[in-house]
Amino acid sequence: MNNLTIYILWAARLAAAIILLQTLYFKFGAQAESVYIFAKLGVEPWGRIGSGIVELIASILILFPRTSWIGAVLGLGVMLGAIGAHLTILGIDILGDGGYLFALGVIVALSCVVILVLTRQQWLPIVSGFTFTQSVVKSESVRRSGAHE
Repeated sequence: MNNLTIYILWAARLAAAIILLQTLYFKFGAQAESVYIFAKLGVEPWGRIGSGIVELIASILILFPRTSWIGAVLGLGVMLGAIGAHLTILGIDILGDGGYLFALGVIVALSCVVILVLTRQQWLPIVSGFTFTQSVVKSESVRRSGAHE
Protein backbone atom coordinates (compact mmCIF):
# COMPACT_ATOMS: atom_id res chain seq x y z
CA MET A 1 0.00 0.00 0.00
CA ASN A 2 1.31 3.44 -0.85
CA ASN A 3 1.18 6.37 1.57
CA LEU A 4 -1.93 7.95 0.03
CA THR A 5 -3.84 4.67 0.34
CA ILE A 6 -2.75 4.33 3.98
CA TYR A 7 -3.94 7.88 4.72
CA ILE A 8 -7.29 7.24 3.04
CA LEU A 9 -7.71 3.98 4.97
CA TRP A 10 -6.96 5.67 8.30
CA ALA A 11 -9.28 8.57 7.47
CA ALA A 12 -12.08 6.08 6.76
CA ARG A 13 -11.32 4.15 9.96
CA LEU A 14 -11.30 7.29 12.08
CA ALA A 15 -14.44 8.74 10.49
CA ALA A 16 -16.42 5.53 11.03
CA ALA A 17 -15.11 4.88 14.55
CA ILE A 18 -15.55 8.46 15.79
CA ILE A 19 -19.11 8.73 14.51
CA LEU A 20 -20.05 5.31 15.89
CA LEU A 21 -18.48 6.08 19.28
CA GLN A 22 -20.05 9.55 19.44
CA THR A 23 -23.56 8.17 19.01
CA LEU A 24 -23.13 5.78 21.95
CA TYR A 25 -23.73 8.60 24.41
CA PHE A 26 -27.20 9.09 22.96
CA LYS A 27 -28.01 5.38 22.81
CA PHE A 28 -26.70 4.31 26.21
CA GLY A 29 -27.79 7.56 27.86
CA ALA A 30 -31.37 7.06 26.66
CA GLN A 31 -31.42 10.53 25.13
CA ALA A 32 -34.83 11.66 23.86
CA GLU A 33 -33.90 11.47 20.17
CA SER A 34 -32.66 7.87 20.44
CA VAL A 35 -35.63 6.79 22.52
CA TYR A 36 -37.97 8.38 19.95
CA ILE A 37 -36.27 6.60 17.04
CA PHE A 38 -36.29 3.16 18.59
CA ALA A 39 -39.82 3.57 19.99
CA LYS A 40 -41.05 4.48 16.50
CA LEU A 41 -39.34 1.32 15.22
CA GLY A 42 -41.01 -0.67 18.00
CA VAL A 43 -37.75 -1.92 19.53
CA GLU A 44 -37.19 0.42 22.48
CA PRO A 45 -35.16 -0.15 24.69
CA TRP A 46 -33.53 -3.39 23.56
CA GLY A 47 -33.01 -2.34 19.95
CA ARG A 48 -31.32 0.85 21.10
CA ILE A 49 -29.07 -0.93 23.59
CA GLY A 50 -28.34 -3.85 21.24
CA SER A 51 -27.42 -1.63 18.32
CA GLY A 52 -25.25 0.42 20.67
CA ILE A 53 -23.35 -2.70 21.75
CA VAL A 54 -22.82 -3.77 18.12
CA GLU A 55 -21.66 -0.25 17.20
CA LEU A 56 -19.23 -0.22 20.14
CA ILE A 57 -17.75 -3.56 19.06
CA ALA A 58 -17.58 -2.41 15.42
CA SER A 59 -15.83 0.85 16.30
CA ILE A 60 -13.20 -0.94 18.40
CA LEU A 61 -12.56 -3.51 15.67
CA ILE A 62 -12.32 -0.78 13.02
CA LEU A 63 -9.50 0.97 14.87
CA PHE A 64 -7.18 -2.07 14.80
CA PRO A 65 -5.66 -2.79 11.37
CA ARG A 66 -5.95 -6.59 11.63
CA THR A 67 -9.63 -6.48 12.53
CA SER A 68 -10.79 -3.33 10.76
CA TRP A 69 -12.49 -5.30 8.00
CA ILE A 70 -14.56 -7.25 10.56
CA GLY A 71 -15.60 -4.00 12.21
CA ALA A 72 -16.42 -2.57 8.79
CA VAL A 73 -18.72 -5.51 8.04
CA LEU A 74 -20.51 -4.98 11.36
CA GLY A 75 -20.65 -1.22 10.91
CA LEU A 76 -21.92 -1.49 7.35
CA GLY A 77 -24.61 -3.95 8.40
CA VAL A 78 -25.86 -1.69 11.19
CA MET A 79 -25.75 1.40 8.97
CA LEU A 80 -27.62 -0.30 6.13
CA GLY A 81 -30.31 -1.15 8.67
CA ALA A 82 -30.36 2.45 9.91
CA ILE A 83 -30.48 3.88 6.38
CA GLY A 84 -33.27 1.45 5.51
CA ALA A 85 -35.22 2.53 8.61
CA HIS A 86 -34.80 6.18 7.63
CA LEU A 87 -35.99 5.53 4.09
CA THR A 88 -39.00 3.41 5.06
CA ILE A 89 -40.26 4.27 8.56
CA LEU A 90 -38.47 7.21 10.17
CA GLY A 91 -37.95 9.63 7.31
CA ILE A 92 -34.75 11.52 6.57
CA ASP A 93 -35.45 14.39 8.98
CA ILE A 94 -35.76 13.20 12.59
CA LEU A 95 -37.26 15.70 15.02
CA GLY A 96 -36.10 18.63 12.89
CA ASP A 97 -32.45 17.56 12.59
CA GLY A 98 -32.39 18.36 8.86
CA GLY A 99 -31.22 14.84 7.99
CA TYR A 100 -28.13 15.02 10.21
CA LEU A 101 -28.47 11.47 11.58
CA PHE A 102 -29.19 10.12 8.11
CA ALA A 103 -26.06 11.86 6.76
CA LEU A 104 -23.94 10.40 9.58
CA GLY A 105 -25.25 6.94 8.72
CA VAL A 106 -24.35 7.40 5.06
CA ILE A 107 -20.85 8.65 5.99
CA VAL A 108 -20.25 5.62 8.22
CA ALA A 109 -21.57 3.24 5.55
CA LEU A 110 -19.34 4.76 2.86
CA SER A 111 -16.36 4.73 5.23
CA CYS A 112 -16.96 1.04 5.90
CA VAL A 113 -17.10 0.33 2.16
CA VAL A 114 -13.76 2.15 1.72
CA ILE A 115 -12.27 0.08 4.55
CA LEU A 116 -13.53 -3.14 2.97
CA VAL A 117 -12.17 -2.22 -0.46
CA LEU A 118 -8.75 -1.20 0.87
CA THR A 119 -8.41 -4.24 3.17
CA ARG A 120 -9.69 -6.79 0.68
CA GLN A 121 -6.34 -8.64 0.73
CA GLN A 122 -7.17 -9.59 4.35
CA TRP A 123 -10.72 -10.87 3.90
CA LEU A 124 -10.91 -11.94 0.25
CA PRO A 125 -8.94 -15.19 0.77
CA ILE A 126 -11.32 -16.11 3.60
CA VAL A 127 -14.45 -15.39 1.58
CA SER A 128 -13.20 -16.93 -1.66
CA GLY A 129 -12.08 -20.05 0.22
CA PHE A 130 -15.66 -20.87 1.17
CA THR A 131 -18.49 -21.14 -1.27
CA PHE A 132 -21.95 -22.58 -0.92
CA THR A 133 -21.36 -25.16 -3.64
CA GLN A 134 -18.18 -26.42 -1.97
CA SER A 135 -19.97 -26.90 1.34
CA VAL A 136 -22.92 -28.67 -0.33
CA VAL A 137 -20.62 -30.97 -2.32
CA LYS A 138 -18.56 -31.74 0.79
CA SER A 139 -21.61 -32.50 2.94
CA GLU A 140 -23.10 -34.63 0.16
CA SER A 141 -19.87 -36.66 -0.15
CA VAL A 142 -19.78 -37.13 3.64
CA ARG A 143 -23.41 -38.28 3.59
CA ARG A 144 -22.76 -40.77 0.78
CA SER A 145 -19.65 -42.18 2.43
CA GLY A 146 -21.56 -42.77 5.65
CA ALA A 147 -18.93 -40.88 7.65
CA HIS A 148 -21.56 -39.11 9.71
CA GLU A 149 -22.99 -42.35 11.15
